[in-house]
Amino acid sequence: QVNLVESGGGSVQAGGSLRLSCTASGDTSSKCMGWFRQVPGKERERVATILRRDGSTLYADSVKGRFTISQDNAKNTVYLQMNSLNFEDTAMYYCAAAKYGGSYYCGTSASIGDFSDWGQGTQVTVSS
Repeated sequence: QVNLVESGGGSVQAGGSLRLSCTASGDTSSKCMGWFRQVPGKERERVATILRRDGSTLYADSVKGRFTISQDNAKNTVYLQMNSLNFEDTAMYYCAAAKYGGSYYCGTSASIGDFSDWGQGTQVTVSS
């Protein structure tokens, strides 16, 4: 099991930026890790994923060109740089690690249920 701790959320005006961090304890070197977000009353959605072993990434269409997922292997940390934030980005953001290693879990066929370890979440609020 992997323990994940997020940080970096907060309140920002539209057009602003935030960087979220997710530090893992445990071996995530072969796994897909991702950032998800959820608004009350709506389903949790995938925002971005990164395959730890090679750094390949995948983004939701709604954040392409604005958000960047990256990693620092030495710190076992994954980041989400969020630029040009808008009101629709307001949500609780969660970091997660896939159940098993491999690139499948970073692909479009994987579901949220394939991610077994979750952080506690960090709130991002964008004011218009």
